[in-house]
Amino acid sequence: MADPKPRVKVPKKAAAGEVVEIKTLISHTMESGQRKDKDGNPIPRKIINNFTCSFNGKTVFSCDMEPAISANPYLQFSAKVEESGTFEFKWTEDGGAEFSTTSDITVG
Repeated sequence: MADPKPRVKVPKKAAAGEVVEIKTLISHTMESGQRKDKDGNPIPRKIINNFTCSFNGKTVFSCDMEPAISANPYLQFSAKVEESGTFEFKWTEDGGAEFSTTSDITVG
């Protein structure tokens, strides 16, 4: 599998106090640990098990994921912005690997 590729969609501008819609997707196969390889050996579980979004260092959305989540997990949520800043997105995989990206928003 190629390295998971995170993608996010955040508005570039917003008014103070506006609630903005945020969309995220990460390309990941999400192996549940239930399948077997061609030799009949179990394929180890390897999923994105946690997602966190923070804005200017404060968590605005977080969730845990279980093996039943689909490959390439897509999340959509809202956040209220009072000031300009940076959204930081972090996905954590079994074994501790982390994948992250950021997106700036200007309030004015």
